[in-house]
Amino acid sequence: MARVSEIRFVGYAVPDLAAERRFYADVWGLTEVPSDDEMVYFAAEGTDEKYVVRLREDAMQRIDVIGWAAETRADVDALFEQVKANDGKIISEPHELDTLGGGYGFRFFDPNGFTLQISADVERGSKRELAKGEAIPVKISHVVMHSPDHKALVAWYEKALGFRVSDWLGDFMCFMRCNSWHHRLAFLPGPPCFNHVAYDVLTMDDMMRGVGRLKRNDVDIKWGPGRHTAGNNTFSYFTTPNNNVVEYTSELEEVDDDHHQHQVHIPKPETMDQWGSGIGGPQTMPKPSPDAGLWQAAVA
Repeated sequence: MARVSEIRFVGYAVPDLAAERRFYADVWGLTEVPSDDEMVYFAAEGTDEKYVVRLREDAMQRIDVIGWAAETRADVDALFEQVKANDGKIISEPHELDTLGGGYGFRFFDPNGFTLQISADVERGSKRELAKGEAIPVKISHVVMHSPDHKALVAWYEKALGFRVSDWLGDFMCFMRCNSWHHRLAFLPGPPCFNHVAYDVLTMDDMMRGVGRLKRNDVDIKWGPGRHTAGNNTFSYFTTPNNNVVEYTSELEEVDDDHHQHQVHIPKPETMDQWGSGIGGPQTMPKPSPDAGLWQAAVA
């Protein structure tokens, strides 16, 4: 079975582009990437992905596209066939991409109606070894989404894209991997929408320094700091000026990709947060509502 190998980027449409742009550059710790189109791109300095965030301005707020990586062009072609075989709605067949960074890939709708892009052979960006204490993102860690039939969506991502189940939280949250990291994707019940996008930082200390930087910039923490049980990662959640949820996380568990056996963790406060010391909670996050861009192909 062909598999996606990593997450590349998330593309957003937001009503207040200027505010979102300032947030990612001046507060969150990403670096703007020059481009010739009307979109705004940001890289994380700890990865050579060309960009990890794409922004454009639109009165309708939505998730435009979620980019996933494949190792080779042959893997792109094999994944295309798997998506078709599992009734994925194709937007574009594998071709040479003309978006920033190029590459070879295709787009389709997942069963939720989100636009996904799978690509290989993309242009690489610059990266550097971050120093402890910089407290800026290394890379995207994972994305979490809601679905009205999350169990069916878990099965679809297994069959179509090669994800594997790493853990369940009760029967309502599933953590999935596409490589040796415990999760790059997770699903919750609810209307089809994003829950959050998480970014790895080097250490727990970096996470706390990042929390401090956001506090100094009048960005209040929504939930955290804490440590989850599934994945054993630390967490702190915030919202951007356009009310998209973002997370700083560290120390995510690495597993044996071929032999890891998933567990079912019992939902309780100390499972959600081992420390029990953070403020807020899931109830303080924005209430899930259907994404406005479902089943509508991204503009580019």
